Amino acid sequence: MDELIRRLMAQGLTEEQAYKAVEVIKDFTKEKFPLFSGAIDKLFDKYSPKTDEDDFMP
Repeated sequence: MDELIRRLMAQGLTEEQAYKAVEVIKDFTKEKFPLFSGAIDKLFDKYSPKTDEDDFMP
């Protein structure tokens, strides 16, 4: 997903806009292919940036 974010930013989007665009694409794909929504979530979650909140051990 980092590569996709970098490509979107190279096209002039801010980092925030790039992440929002990816979120829109994810939601659109889930709407069009509801049978695969679980797989789509897993795919995007796997490649989404990790935050400190994701770490259960501080």
